[in-house]
Amino acid sequence: MNLQNGQKFCQTTRNLFWGLALVICLMIAACMATEKNPEVIKEDDRPNILWLVLEDTSPTLAPYGDTTIDTPNISRLAEEGITYTNVYSPSGVCSPSRASLALGMYPSAIGANHMRTTSHTDVTGLPAYEAVPPPQAKMLSQYLRSDGYYTTNNYKTDYQFKAPKNAWDESGVFAHWRNRPQGKPFFSVVNFTTTHESGLFEPYGFRKIESRHYFSDDAERIAKLPTHPMDKTAEYSTAIHVPKDADFPIPPYLPDTPVVRRDMWKMYNNLAEADRQIGAVLAQLREDGLLEKTVIFLYSDHGGPLPRQKRLIYDSGLKVPLIIRFPNAENTGDMDDQNVSFVDFAPATLSLAGIETPDHMHGNDFILNDKNARRYIHAAADRFDGFTDTIRSVKDKQYKYIRNYRPKQGYYLPVTYREKIPAMQELLRLRDQSNLTPEQAKWFRELKAVDELYDTIADPHELNNLAEDPEYAEVLSRLKKEMDRWLNSIGDDPKLSERTMIAKLWGGEKSRPETAIPEVTIKDGMAALSSPTLGASISYKIIRNNYEPTAWGLYSEPFKVTAGETLQIQAHRIGYHESRIKLHPIP
Repeated sequence: MNLQNGQKFCQTTRNLFWGLALVICLMIAACMATEKNPEVIKEDDRPNILWLVLEDTSPTLAPYGDTTIDTPNISRLAEEGITYTNVYSPSGVCSPSRASLALGMYPSAIGANHMRTTSHTDVTGLPAYEAVPPPQAKMLSQYLRSDGYYTTNNYKTDYQFKAPKNAWDESGVFAHWRNRPQGKPFFSVVNFTTTHESGLFEPYGFRKIESRHYFSDDAERIAKLPTHPMDKTAEYSTAIHVPKDADFPIPPYLPDTPVVRRDMWKMYNNLAEADRQIGAVLAQLREDGLLEKTVIFLYSDHGGPLPRQKRLIYDSGLKVPLIIRFPNAENTGDMDDQNVSFVDFAPATLSLAGIETPDHMHGNDFILNDKNARRYIHAAADRFDGFTDTIRSVKDKQYKYIRNYRPKQGYYLPVTYREKIPAMQELLRLRDQSNLTPEQAKWFRELKAVDELYDTIADPHELNNLAEDPEYAEVLSRLKKEMDRWLNSIGDDPKLSERTMIAKLWGGEKSRPETAIPEVTIKDGMAALSSPTLGASISYKIIRNNYEPTAWGLYSEPFKVTAGETLQIQAHRIGYHESRIKLHPIP
């Protein structure tokens, strides 16, 4: 195996089975937590909030009628909670979706819509850049943290922008709600990567994993940890949860061949493994006596991992599961068919915490204020890695309208990463042999209609374009007007080139703006921090007796300091370069 292939293999293995390491890390963090935070504060009776996040998963679950496999932990959440049946990401790929979750805003409104803004510059010829939300925008975790929540993230952070250092109390594989001061409510995000698209790559299976490898950057800390039975080098064979000859539902846009069936098996097998990992996290919540004090969200970052799912603007790429379990199993087993967008998650979460939704957010609280349920779902598809398209969509509960701004460009984008999937290779092989069915060949057509209209109830795979049918003229006209309204309301101009968009994000500057170094004012033993950069948040640490805390504080108001201490501070407006870190001794 040459070096390049070896690196690719290692990356695939890490992507496939990081979930195993994540569970191990959560277990170790749990062992450490009892010694880490002896601080006790006044009990806050607001609910804890836990987000359990699958990757690349459509609603292929029993609560949604797909009985291909059993996912007992997810099904139990559904039995004790609410299953939402019309939930959508605003993008068919992870980072733009994560931007909308973190900020409560549409990716195409803030420059987060092009996948990977800091890479593929050798192909695009564009400078590396980040999304730039309005100056008043902060991350959801920052709002919660500043209002008393202990916030943790395991472990994904690709939001299309670098998160400020104060975004989380803890972010990484060791982050755990058990590390919080006693009495504080928590907001915790746990990402399960087992179901990721790369989980379909070959070779498929567990490899020799040394869990300590993931902790190599903290060797001294690890050496002091208690021994865990899984914390050793071990050979893991592929965990088979699903029979390989199961009757998998092959969508009509994929060929029913042994290669595709094997990928279907891998997809469901990975989902079953993720369910097992979810069960391990929920077990810790029960052990802590926190199940009935916690609102649990279970969802996916966008649609499925198979070809013509991920990255597409059809429901196969946008529609996701969402199950919410409330304390004491309120609304047990309910189904809710209201339209929900990812931009609604932040307002709903803030509402659960008793925090008012900021005016700049695009979403609505769909949980406590569901009387104002949204009528329309909006989404966008632009550049994916080195390949660019420009598509927008809007849908109600039945009909979806898609507008193609590049009709002379074919639908299929030859994304290298996707072409590692055996089923994708099978599609390309059959295409080259002219052996695809009409449904399978649609993806590879050389031209696109400017307008597409689908009845997503009668035609869930979106294969029959109704835009030219006079019977649907009124529906088409209504959805076109709604799209124009939406684009104007969020300031999204799809005809704008990415280069021009970058210039707008940077306020006409030729390079990414810098956040100004923060300023310190000491008066009567109180430290006040400020930044000349509009919209910058300030992170700080108080260094005492040469001890530097691990976590950065989130500055909100003046705080007490003592002579001999040193302030370590940094300012950061999202999308700008961070300021230089400043050390300020307290005289």
